[in-house]
Amino acid sequence: MEPPDARAGLRRAPRLLWLVLLLAAQPGVRAEMHVSVPPLVEVMRGERVTLSCTPSKKPDHFVLEWFLMERSGVRRRLASAEQQGSELHRVVHEPQGRSPPYQLDPQGSLVLAEAQVADERDYLCVVTAGAAGTAEATSRLRVFAQPEATEVLPNGGTLSVMDSASQVATCSSRNGNPAPQITWYRNGRLLEVPVEMNEEGYMTIRTVREASGLLSLSSTLYLRVRKADRNASFHCAAQYSLPGDRHGRLDSPAFNLTVHYPTEHVRLWLGSPSTSEGWVREGDSVQLLCEGDGSPNPEYMFFHLQDTQENVLSTNLEGKLTLERVNRNQSGTYGCRVEDFDAAEDVLLSQTLRLKVAYLDPPELSTGKELSVFLNSSRTAVTCSTQAQPTPALRWTKDSVPLEDGPTLSLGPFTFDSAGTYVCEASVPSVPLLSRTQSFKLLVQGSPELRAKELEPKAEGSWTEGDQVELICSTRGYPEPKLTWSLQGDQPAEQAHSGQGWTSSSLTLRVTSALGREGVSCEATNSHGRLRHVFHFGKVAPQTAQAGVAVMAVAISVGLLLLVVAAFYCMRRKGRSACCRRREKGTPPPGEPELGRPGSERPEHTGLLSGGAGGGARSSSGAFRDEC
Repeated sequence: MEPPDARAGLRRAPRLLWLVLLLAAQPGVRAEMHVSVPPLVEVMRGERVTLSCTPSKKPDHFVLEWFLMERSGVRRRLASAEQQGSELHRVVHEPQGRSPPYQLDPQGSLVLAEAQVADERDYLCVVTAGAAGTAEATSRLRVFAQPEATEVLPNGGTLSVMDSASQVATCSSRNGNPAPQITWYRNGRLLEVPVEMNEEGYMTIRTVREASGLLSLSSTLYLRVRKADRNASFHCAAQYSLPGDRHGRLDSPAFNLTVHYPTEHVRLWLGSPSTSEGWVREGDSVQLLCEGDGSPNPEYMFFHLQDTQENVLSTNLEGKLTLERVNRNQSGTYGCRVEDFDAAEDVLLSQTLRLKVAYLDPPELSTGKELSVFLNSSRTAVTCSTQAQPTPALRWTKDSVPLEDGPTLSLGPFTFDSAGTYVCEASVPSVPLLSRTQSFKLLVQGSPELRAKELEPKAEGSWTEGDQVELICSTRGYPEPKLTWSLQGDQPAEQAHSGQGWTSSSLTLRVTSALGREGVSCEATNSHGRLRHVFHFGKVAPQTAQAGVAVMAVAISVGLLLLVVAAFYCMRRKGRSACCRRREKGTPPPGEPELGRPGSERPEHTGLLSGGAGGGARSSSGAFRDEC
């Protein structure tokens, strides 16, 4: 059996269905009005904003209104538009003191010419269409503003590792919207620090709304610094939001901290110049360098340890001690002590080192500056000694040619080639540029040696009187021999040194028959003896070619004289030309042949030979007057 309520429900169902169908058939009943607006609009500060409102239906008459939703929930009408036929009448009711004021475009959209932070509100659009009903929708406007460059103000003081968390720096990001977030970084890595105060590190945040409505944020970082922070690079960054769920970041300049931490290690060493074994040259200036790893730099005290007694040399903050022109007596133990009262008790605050001054005295020779020996004498030894530290190496050379290593040089038997300059060189291989030399001159005494440059061999009689020849003699010995010649040449003989102790002299002369008979000699002389060499020429031929030349010269002179006489004779004849012309026109005198006849003699020849036969009474001058 069914319950009574179930049966009653079944009876009412057909009635409701008929009511619905009846209402749907009535002409005055329409569908509900709807309004479409963008739910969220995001813009940058200063950009133009257009909030659209579109009703689902556009009857012939409707009213569109824009309201600003106050944070208290009160609606404040901004503008309205009324549709009457094809025209839309627009009215801005309350500009709210905004500049530039609100606007309505022809489509009924609310326009904000320049978005401001204060415009970040909810905007309500209400459409009333009479019988069609009323509809409304809300659009939220968000205005974003990029903050200014991030600034950081580091702590300019000294932070101690022995203190708890201290203020490191303050980071500021100004005039942004919404408020940015500030993060801190050390050596490029994010620092995870809480906002709760503690001894290790934390940060504080402070937000300020400016008169413009923009937000400024500052964050102060507190850290308990460590020794590693002395070289660390810190900076902060402001992260801000942009439209479209985008984000930006502005980093501050990096900064460093001045960290105070006690000394843990001390180091002492020799500066330049020094060798790998710690030697320094006598006379050099040496630097002792001391360094402690504390900060700030502690005070350094240098001392010289002598028989467990510390003699203080210098106290400074640079950790440097310069010893000018050190000498061998300054060798010993030197130390440095760091005066750091914050250091732990178990830290060794002093260090020492051994200063070793290398020195080398000038070598001394057993021979002195010169050693004189006789030719072919027995062997002898020369020793070289010096005072040095460390042990030096000795080497002998002659004319830069190595001879022996060691302090002793063995010489002999002696020849003139043994003479020269011998050098003992002392050096310390482990100390660069530490070397000294000492030399002596070996003199080998003996009678001269003579060496002549022989004449080139010639056949007998190939030398001719007047031939020029150069003769050369060389000698050596000690004392230095003197070279003389038996004759004087065309040029004076000059002596010149030619190396290996040799002295040379040359003589230039002309060959004569006397040289062929006697020759020319050179002689070398010193206190130990003399030595002579003779140059022989053999048979010398006479100067035949030169005699012929003399005869030819005489013949040429006579010929020139005859030419002068003939010229004078012709000049005399030219003075009597009139006479000659008269004789040619007349009859030749009796007894004289005609001129120009073949086979006849010339008149002038006749007159010269006859002595004037045509007139015995004529004088010699008359004879010349009648000639042609």
